[in-house]
Amino acid sequence: MITPNTNPPGAPGIPPRLTSSAKTGVGTAHHRQSPLWFTLSHGILNELYYPGIDQASMRDMEFIVTDGKDFFSEEKRSARSVTGCPDGVPAYQITNTCVQGFYRIEKEIITDPQRPVLLQRTRFKSLKARGDNYHLYVLLAAHLGNCGSGNTAWVEDYKGIPMLFAMREGNTLALDCSVPWLKRSVGFVGFSDGWQDLSAHKQMTWEYTRAENGNVALTAEIDLNQAKGEFVIAIGFGSNAAEAANHARTSLQEGFDSAHKKYVSSWKEWQRSLLNLDKARAGDKKDLYRTSTMVMRTHESVNFPGGMIASLAVPWGFSKGDEDLGGYHLVWPRDLVETAGGLLAAGAHENARRVLGFLQATQEKDGHWAQNMWLNGTPYWSGIQMDETALPILLVDLAWREKFLTAEDRTHFWPMVRQAAIFLLRNGPISPQDRWEEDGGYTPFTIGAEIAALLVAAEMADLNNEPSVAVYLREVADDWNSAIDRWLYVSGTDWSKKFNVKGYYIRIAAMNAEEEMTSQEKVVVKNVSCDKAVQLTEHLISPDA
Repeated sequence: MITPNTNPPGAPGIPPRLTSSAKTGVGTAHHRQSPLWFTLSHGILNELYYPGIDQASMRDMEFIVTDGKDFFSEEKRSARSVTGCPDGVPAYQITNTCVQGFYRIEKEIITDPQRPVLLQRTRFKSLKARGDNYHLYVLLAAHLGNCGSGNTAWVEDYKGIPMLFAMREGNTLALDCSVPWLKRSVGFVGFSDGWQDLSAHKQMTWEYTRAENGNVALTAEIDLNQAKGEFVIAIGFGSNAAEAANHARTSLQEGFDSAHKKYVSSWKEWQRSLLNLDKARAGDKKDLYRTSTMVMRTHESVNFPGGMIASLAVPWGFSKGDEDLGGYHLVWPRDLVETAGGLLAAGAHENARRVLGFLQATQEKDGHWAQNMWLNGTPYWSGIQMDETALPILLVDLAWREKFLTAEDRTHFWPMVRQAAIFLLRNGPISPQDRWEEDGGYTPFTIGAEIAALLVAAEMADLNNEPSVAVYLREVADDWNSAIDRWLYVSGTDWSKKFNVKGYYIRIAAMNAEEEMTSQEKVVVKNVSCDKAVQLTEHLISPDA
């Protein structure tokens, strides 16, 4: 039964969740005009991030194929998927082949370099007839503002063009297509969304027009007859419905090929500016160097230059709801510095310079950096990890040794380094959390980073006419260095005897360790089974050392 112009039942829908973090692709336009990022997994489009790289605005979008009678196939579960980026840039091609051999879906996915629009060119091919023609539906789960709840979806025309919309607190997405929609509907996930309708009826029997304030999904049937096997879907974003619709419609009017050409050429221009470190080997099918630089560069913010999130993914996203907004789409100073180091090694000096500027702007008053933070510098978790204060100092030194920073730059960044060094002196070498963010105490990785950072800061103090500061920093570094074995080396343990070694370094020593570390102390190890949660410190061997 067709149910037009009515509100869907089941509000507010099931509790919202994000999707898998097992990504097969991440991408964005290299142009600075497009504040939109995307991820891929299981052959479909996953999260879209807008207006910042730390703001998820969609859960996923996929196709459902039916024959209108008894056949129902969801591409992410019912197809074998192959993903590639043949141009060596984040312009992806996906081929999904029905496991029963009935159809194949080929996609090309990019973002419009000039506006916040995701473009997906799709080719649908019938491989085996099933009586009536196939029906193809697009199903989009909204997740605006990092939240799956509180979204509103509706059906409306823009300038006479049929579209579907979703909005939360102003941020809006518009779903448009290069060929007409045959039917449109919105509903609450788990009750009145398109998946429920299609799985039960094998065709769209619901045409709801507005789903208010809940976990919502948008569904539309594509006119395959007019598509003639190929069409383009556009997902536009904006601060209101008209803006989002205008972006989507303009992108479709200018065409996929035009956007693709600009998208690829800009990425390739940047790749050509890097050091030529990739040497092809016989049998290699992928240029891992170019892929690595592409992925690192993709994770930089447009809105906050130099701000690079840890990952365009939410770990265990399928179990994460609105009560856990963070995920990996936050800035971890440790990951940020390591990414900047990789970019420096590739010759992307300007990218690394932007990272230093971002670190300078987000340093806390006392000299440390937050465990992780939103791009505007607001801390998310409240932990302190001393390596995340030491590593930015080492990045300044690395940039200097790579002959990228000038003497004036070292003077410019000295106040940042000085404040960070003061924090290390006042709070180190013990760290409330180790680099794995689990236990506090003495750890090899953190202490090594701290000592090196103090020595770098001492050198910069000399260059900035603070010799007494330089002497003190070196004295503390020497003192900590001489104590490493006392804090972290064990010998004569049961494992020393079992494996016939004189001694070894442990991963963590308890925070109350002072003179001689007692190897019989116990540490609670997180994220393991209960029977393994309490371990002797002497049984936690350091991988860092």
